[in-house]
Amino acid sequence: MSVLEMKVPSPGESITEVEIATWLVEDGDYVEKDQPIAEVDSDKATLELPAEESGIITLKAEEGDAVAVGAVVCLIDMSAEKPEGDSSSKKEEAPKETPKETTKEAPKTETYATGTASPAAKKVLAEKGIDAKDVKGTGKDGRITKDDAVKAVPSMGSQPANDSRNSERKKLSMLRRKVAQRLVSVKNETAMLTTFNEVNMQPIFDLRAKYKEDFKAKHGVGLGFMSFFTLAVVRALKMYPDVNSMIDGDYKVMHGFQDISIAVSGPKGLMVPVIRNAENLTFRGVESEVKRLALRARDGQITVDEMTGGTFTITNGGVFGSMLSTPIINPPQSGILGMHNIVNRPIAVDGAVTIAPIMYVALSYDHRIIDGRESVGFLVAVKEALENPVEHLMDNNPEKALEM
Repeated sequence: MSVLEMKVPSPGESITEVEIATWLVEDGDYVEKDQPIAEVDSDKATLELPAEESGIITLKAEEGDAVAVGAVVCLIDMSAEKPEGDSSSKKEEAPKETPKETTKEAPKTETYATGTASPAAKKVLAEKGIDAKDVKGTGKDGRITKDDAVKAVPSMGSQPANDSRNSERKKLSMLRRKVAQRLVSVKNETAMLTTFNEVNMQPIFDLRAKYKEDFKAKHGVGLGFMSFFTLAVVRALKMYPDVNSMIDGDYKVMHGFQDISIAVSGPKGLMVPVIRNAENLTFRGVESEVKRLALRARDGQITVDEMTGGTFTITNGGVFGSMLSTPIINPPQSGILGMHNIVNRPIAVDGAVTIAPIMYVALSYDHRIIDGRESVGFLVAVKEALENPVEHLMDNNPEKALEM
């Protein structure tokens, strides 16, 4: 027998432990080489674990287990032959289990198994705070199955007729726990303040209406708002470099480049991939990179390296309808810009009231390293670039800037 021990690979520097989020196969299944067999959570991302060889798999860890990098999580018997007509040995054996159903009709007798919860059921009951003696088992000889545990509800006189009052207790993923820890730490360890402003988005609306169709036809990506905001932020960071810095102990680290993190909502929660060297990108370059990173985050393919090392963050709550918010700094960065929804509002232009598409923007910053002059000046610079993009972002030549 030739057996391969599959160990947890290192997802990235400084990560020493991961959590088994989901097994994508069952114990005893036949797996193919490079087939995804599990999803593992680190404190930075959720990654797929592919089979290193083909064979029959034996799981050595359960969902929810925290395992060290380098630890064995499963065995693969490479000498096993692939079952004919099915991808897993489990499915081959399934028909043999059918006769077991006849045992349910046998006279019920009390055995050691009666009222005993299986390991999986015991875990579910513990999470719900339910005693096994309060659950009637439907398994063999009255054993409590995982399904029994999932359906069980705490006894409070009688079970509510309305199932909508049920509650579910679910352990947070390692990624979500780390995000929670970092958010609390930011609030406690930084002098975070937020300054606000408003932006008249009409000039950008006009540019997009004029060029977006040709832009998409030529470059294969849409001309969205993120390229305008990213390039406006790059310009403002060059004008106010303190906003592009970070604190390291008693030192201030000044970055001579602009790596812009963008907050993206993924299936596993908030992800913050990084647009590297945004100062060297054009409108097309930014839009292409935003699309690439967003798709990778949505499909769960984003890597740890793609989410580390940003110098400043942009988050867009407007896609969810947010009018105004105070975004939380993404450590160890010192600033984050919040975009919000665009709403037609009355404003004064040249002494007259007019209706224009207005967006409220918010800059949260660490006051330990960024003073009021820099924070307000930075946000005003962003506003100037967005309200006059032809001059400040396109060098008065939109066709050339958009590479038309």
